[in-house]
Amino acid sequence: MNVNSSSALLAAPNGPLQIPDLPFASVGTIDHDIYLSLVIPTYKERDNIQNVVKILTQTLDEYIPGDYELIVVDDDSPDLTWEVAQSLASDYQQLRVMRRQGERGLSSAVIRGWQVARGRVLGVIDGDLQHPPEILTQLLSQIAQGADMAVASRHVDGGGVSSWSAIRRFLSRGAQLLGLILLPGVLGRVSDPMSGYFMVQRSSIVGATLNPVGYKILLEVIGRGNIQNIAEVGYVFCERKEGESKVTWKQYVEYIHHLIRLRLSTGGWKRLSQSVESFPMGRFLRFGLVGLSGVFVDMGILYLLSDPSTLALPLTRSKIIAGEIAIFNNFLWNDAWTLDISENSQSLCLARL
Repeated sequence: MNVNSSSALLAAPNGPLQIPDLPFASVGTIDHDIYLSLVIPTYKERDNIQNVVKILTQTLDEYIPGDYELIVVDDDSPDLTWEVAQSLASDYQQLRVMRRQGERGLSSAVIRGWQVARGRVLGVIDGDLQHPPEILTQLLSQIAQGADMAVASRHVDGGGVSSWSAIRRFLSRGAQLLGLILLPGVLGRVSDPMSGYFMVQRSSIVGATLNPVGYKILLEVIGRGNIQNIAEVGYVFCERKEGESKVTWKQYVEYIHHLIRLRLSTGGWKRLSQSVESFPMGRFLRFGLVGLSGVFVDMGILYLLSDPSTLALPLTRSKIIAGEIAIFNNFLWNDAWTLDISENSQSLCLARL
């Protein structure tokens, strides 16, 4: 099937990050679904994008000729990556390009691409050739054999990293171990949970509201999708030849943030998360400050009453009086400041009775 492509830029979706089902369309029309939609998220990849599109097209044309689309989602790169990609559309009929100007982030870029995709299988691959395109055929083969998801992994037979430093290897493995501790039910299902190279059956994530943080979208898809059967294919992660690496400490912090949020959103932790989100933190802090003031009031009154240089009252009597004054102090401040119940609020409460 040949899918015609327009040189016009795709409109970037907005609203919830939710994957729609494929609309019904007649066979043979431009809107009819295709087999694979492969999203290529980019930012400042001007030097790579032409070669990426060329190699991916050659690879997929041999395996599923015409039954796929490539969707470049560019985050308004200052080097005009989106413009270069758009200029290729007349030569590559399966290419579609989106320029995002209101959002940033690799994970959300992938989801926005999937939202406009027409494929029954959704995939993602880096736009810098660090993910070897020839692995696509093996991933597609696993999907064809019934897998809900096929993940390219650096940690199975045939996988590895080309020239990572010892520090980067340590951080990668450490991040994986932390994930296994916090989310064993998600990260325990794949050997390379930080992979950004995978395919998933559209039906497995239709309707799921995704809310990823940072770069690691695979965690979100496994955690929130209906993924039963996962297959893995080994690949060697290559060093980029053009452009700058985007791996920074920020990505590791975002990864931890993502793990915690996923952990809180599952099972009994979901209720805890909702409780934390609705917790009146401002009132709690005011309550704590009032309590602290009561400590100083209690100590000050006790000193004035019991010290030989002042009133020199017995210690027990002084402590009882100081405690009562401190309690009264806390009551007044909590009533006036911590609770802060206005007349309108009181009237509303009475009306509900």
